[in-house]
Amino acid sequence: MSTKAQQTYERINALVDGGMQKAAAFKQLAAEYDQPVDSVRGAYYGHKRALERGDEPGEGRGRTAARRSRKRETTTEDAVASAVATLRRAIDSIDVELEAARERAEEASAEYEAIKGAAGGRVEEIRAKIAVLDPEADDQSSEPDTTGSDAKAPASTAGKPDAGKTAERKEAKGS
Repeated sequence: MSTKAQQTYERINALVDGGMQKAAAFKQLAAEYDQPVDSVRGAYYGHKRALERGDEPGEGRGRTAARRSRKRETTTEDAVASAVATLRRAIDSIDVELEAARERAEEASAEYEAIKGAAGGRVEEIRAKIAVLDPEADDQSSEPDTTGSDAKAPASTAGKPDAGKTAERKEAKGS
């Protein structure tokens, strides 16, 4: 004896094997059964999951699965074991985070070294182009820092973010 879900599953598969789209097959069967499309779809996928789990047709949800035994009380030993297991999982999680951070740091370091190695040549190419376009320009003031050190700004403009811009504006206006 087959269940309605099994019949639905077999019928949908037959329609799909015949060339029909699955969505159209759900609609057609819903019209034949005078049921909502979602009900037909639910029956189809429910039976499909049961087959994938290895359930026998008609057994229903979870009837073949072993049930958990229920404890009436939690013992101190159980509580301690549970807490220890949770803390061990936390340590494992931290280890995974550290490894991921180390990998990201190595990747960032490699990227920095690659960019640092290429910066000097790129800057020189740009300076050569500036020299061709504006022979009077003195573009040596903005040397790239390829040493990796964090050089401070000159003392006269340190702490004054607009000091250099102000001087440039005065020169441009002719003040």
